[in-house]
Amino acid sequence: MTPITGLDLTGFTALEPGVWTDGQGLFLSVHFFDLVPDLPASLDEPDRLRHGLARFAAAAGAGLIEAELGEVDALPAVRQLIKVPQTQGPDGHGDGGRGGHGQAFVGSWTVPRARCSVVVKVQAGEGRTTGLREALILNEVGPMRYFTAHPYGADITGGLPSHAADDERWDARFPDHPLTRVRAALRRIAPSLVLHEGFKTLPPFAAPAALS
Repeated sequence: MTPITGLDLTGFTALEPGVWTDGQGLFLSVHFFDLVPDLPASLDEPDRLRHGLARFAAAAGAGLIEAELGEVDALPAVRQLIKVPQTQGPDGHGDGGRGGHGQAFVGSWTVPRARCSVVVKVQAGEGRTTGLREALILNEVGPMRYFTAHPYGADITGGLPSHAADDERWDARFPDHPLTRVRAALRRIAPSLVLHEGFKTLPPFAAPAALS
């Protein structure tokens, strides 16, 4: 059970309570966490928030592509896109013992309150053909312009590297790529989300102590 009372599920079918799929590798899930959100900064401090989220992702062996502030049903929220090494197969349910295969892309809207949060997550992984988007963009822009310092802090190291192929400007050229599909689904779903009034009236999320 979550405080979400409305959600556009057009194109999705239920797999289990709170989890849906479009049948083409995209998975949608909703979550309620009854504990203080683990965000590294207040949504009123976007630079510190993005830097902290990027550090979290890198420490976990992943890579934060982007973190943007917005609203979900008039409440402050943060949208994240993260890439992770894929340890599941293209169907999202295991890789048959073959080991990692390409990357998976995880997008989320997090709506934090003082002592709880709602998260809507969309994810998709690469299929049997991996790295095509990256290879084509690398060839187009050249190696000197391909790999970049992390946009949220040059001191962020580790995890998956930042590079030009993750930029949204390439999405139109790769409409079936999992990153394109996750990014588009997050934007389509967000305006349809309706939250319970009891959740909306909870105290807002406060800034934690500064990161060491």
